[in-house]
Amino acid sequence: MTQNRLADYLDHMLEATLQACSYTEGMNKVDFLADKRTQQAVILNLIIIGEAATKLLQGYEDFLARHPDVPWRNMKGMRNRIAHGYFDIDLEVVWETLQTALSALLERLPAIREDANNLKHD
Repeated sequence: MTQNRLADYLDHMLEATLQACSYTEGMNKVDFLADKRTQQAVILNLIIIGEAATKLLQGYEDFLARHPDVPWRNMKGMRNRIAHGYFDIDLEVVWETLQTALSALLERLPAIREDANNLKHD
């Protein structure tokens, strides 16, 4: 695998994180739990994030080890739980993920993406 794919996967992850957060901007939990369209949009983006994490785990473990504070395997696990148990999705967990994990990911991804860029120039 080439370093180009590393950047692509991180870009997909960043875009999906931004999308999920933008869909729920200004919403509270009650609004989110009542809005099926927003739930589905967020869930799709969580799947994209998890899919990107899966690809990163498959081909870039050394790079991910440079960022041990990011829960790469948890992202993959959430994607698997959503994709394989769609009718059992806990929207409370989705909301909590939005509020905590995605905001933390959004804070970290730009620096991680920059790190990936720097690898190409080493």
